[in-house]
Amino acid sequence: MHELPDLGVPLRSRFVDTAGARLHVVEAGPADGPLVVLLHGFPEFWYGWHHQIAPLARAGWRVWAPDQRGYNLSTAPPDVAAYDVDRLADDVVALLDAAGAERARVVGHDWGALVAWWLALREPERVERLAILNVPHPEAFTRFAPRAPSQLLRSWYVGFFQLPALPERALRRFGTRALMMTSAPGTFSDADLAHYRAAWRRPGAAHGMISWYRALVRRAGRRQLTPFNPTVRPPTLILWGTADVALDARLAERSLAYCPQGRLVTLPGVSHWVQHEAPEAVNRELLAFLAE
Repeated sequence: MHELPDLGVPLRSRFVDTAGARLHVVEAGPADGPLVVLLHGFPEFWYGWHHQIAPLARAGWRVWAPDQRGYNLSTAPPDVAAYDVDRLADDVVALLDAAGAERARVVGHDWGALVAWWLALREPERVERLAILNVPHPEAFTRFAPRAPSQLLRSWYVGFFQLPALPERALRRFGTRALMMTSAPGTFSDADLAHYRAAWRRPGAAHGMISWYRALVRRAGRRQLTPFNPTVRPPTLILWGTADVALDARLAERSLAYCPQGRLVTLPGVSHWVQHEAPEAVNRELLAFLAE
């Protein structure tokens, strides 16, 4: 069994079979507690929530933090189509079913936030509460980006990720440098970066991680980015670091407009890596919101 780092609370590993993938999940907290699913983004894995898992578990939440497909110990299908956002949302549904939960609180950062948005829009009955960290509502981004050249420039890397093979090599070689360049000094420790390097070097992982971007561009080419009503029905908390170099801060307010039961909390001067850079503020907001 894979050895888990010490986060100050007991951690358990399990694997859940979904349609086309086998997902590794790290669990914490009481087995009979209300379920919270933490969805990481690129280029992280379950460990991206290491500042949040213990506080949530100690507060009585049953925490499930998966390696999403293509990441770390989870299956990395070779076909780009396997990473379509519908398949990614299907994985979360399978996790809820495996946990025996009709509904769950779902928290997502970066790509995990897009999956969380998608699930809440597609199957709102499965999402008790939705917490989003630094990724816009898909409809807000679709409407905003073409009219904002600065946002298109910020998203340059999405085009780079469409190239064959080269992005995978760049991730393995320069991934930790990219994390450090887009965050405040000291956000990621040497131990953190070592965990990420090990995850990226697993067979098929780099291809799987990059394939999320390739699948999204294919979907955009079919003009199917938001094929349903964009109104978000579950209560929603949006946490947004205003110093995000990849996403315009105006997208936060535009995303809130789609959330009738939404609340926006901005973190001035905090980068895209909000849960790492401002863990106390993020934990305080999450604990209050999830318990409402």
